[in-house]
Amino acid sequence: MMPSLALLAGGYGTRLYPITQTTPKAMLKLGGEPFIGHQLALLKRNGINKVVICTGYLSEQIKDFVGDGKGFDLTVDYSIDGANLLGTGGAIQKALPLLGEEFFIMYGDSYLPVDFRAVYNYYLSQNKKGLMCVLRNNNKWDTSNIVFENRKILNYDKTQKSRNMDFIDYGLSIISKSAFAYMVYPKTFDLSILYNTLITREQMAGYEVQDRFYEIGSLLGLAETEEYLLRLSRDNRKECI
Repeated sequence: MMPSLALLAGGYGTRLYPITQTTPKAMLKLGGEPFIGHQLALLKRNGINKVVICTGYLSEQIKDFVGDGKGFDLTVDYSIDGANLLGTGGAIQKALPLLGEEFFIMYGDSYLPVDFRAVYNYYLSQNKKGLMCVLRNNNKWDTSNIVFENRKILNYDKTQKSRNMDFIDYGLSIISKSAFAYMVYPKTFDLSILYNTLITREQMAGYEVQDRFYEIGSLLGLAETEEYLLRLSRDNRKECI
């Protein structure tokens, strides 16, 4: 059975202002449907049955659309930050009681054409507390932030870049609950702190993905993602004819 997935959908989406001042990124329509609908359909196709949506900003819009997940043939729970956003790490930490002993983490502005089951099987084979999907990026889709050599993550830093960072965090990871026992984390923190703890302890496996990611964190990303989803829909209709 595939593990549950935590979907990080609580950010303000400031790079998309003013359109995200009244609508959360997850609810922006691409191809006539809110983006989170495309994400949930992707997860269902990949064998995910339970999703915990970590949200905060304008969360009621997301809850009104997704509900309990039955419309997507999923079980959906919610973990809501509250008045102040907790950061990606803090949001996951708060959601731990709703998640299994191990779980996927995916960003709420990402669409990832990857085989989730293959990622999970590789995680199981590595006997580590975590796994991060990485893509050879060479600063093409965004600024590279990972040194990955011989199937091993050597360095991950989103602020201090180095020349040998050819890979990027793909936006999909698997974490064991027990990974949070390595140290006491503050209420509000970024996931990169947890990831670097695991990398330092050699407890973070790396899985190289071949196909690019799509994201809606910018206007260019929105346009590219909508074009991809429309093309995907056309191709699926042709297969059904």
